[in-house]
Amino acid sequence: MTRERATTMPVPPAASAAQVALMWEAKAAPGRATELLEWARARSSDLPAGPGGPQRAELLRAPGDRVLVITWWDAPYDADVPELPDPAPDLIARPVHRWRFESLGSPGAQPAPAPAPSPAPGTTSPDS
Repeated sequence: MTRERATTMPVPPAASAAQVALMWEAKAAPGRATELLEWARARSSDLPAGPGGPQRAELLRAPGDRVLVITWWDAPYDADVPELPDPAPDLIARPVHRWRFESLGSPGAQPAPAPAPSPAPGTTSPDS
């Protein structure tokens, strides 16, 4: 089996709506994986539905008793959107990890034209 190399994701046109994805990942304490998964499922269900809520939410698990929740929001990168809280300390093996990502669209989307580079300070552009 060969591995394909990842390609650069295109940037959506400027007219598209901003979207942010929040990732929440926790590792269960020994013997607590099922409880952590159910805790994350319940907290994900507590997120607002409809306007003001996530466009989509997904619950995933991975080897090593890890649980991942990804939510997608119609909001700019720095928007104040609800995040999952930390579980009780005895339910997790380490602190929760959180990441925030700006959506760049689907891999098949047409990229936006690149802006013209700005001249370096103290220089002139070729058009000057």
